[in-house]
Amino acid sequence: MPTEEIPRDEWVAFFDSFSHRHEGWLVTIEVFGADLGDQIQARDLPLEGITAELDDDGGGEILILAGRKPDSHISHTVSAPARVWLKQTRQRADEVLDIESEDMRVLIRFRSALPPEMVDGIVKG
Repeated sequence: MPTEEIPRDEWVAFFDSFSHRHEGWLVTIEVFGADLGDQIQARDLPLEGITAELDDDGGGEILILAGRKPDSHISHTVSAPARVWLKQTRQRADEVLDIESEDMRVLIRFRSALPPEMVDGIVKG
């Protein structure tokens, strides 16, 4: 199962493409932090998108949106993100997105790890 670190200078384009490919896919969002412990923030909600807004000085934030209905919509912000990894299955399907900051780690897990071409046109409807 290959894991690839995404270089910081590619984050904006990576998250744009990633969000487009996986919009509507069911995700679980898990947050780890020294102050929080381990918490499930969302379970089996459709991914709406992930964006990176970065500063030239190494700061910025990554915003994660999931859920389409007002009563099941969440947004989570990772301030001052430091590293991003993408874990894939042996078949190169995206499985887990791992976002790390100085004081937090967020895992975005797909309910089903499939290559996007296998579900093209099915999940967005």
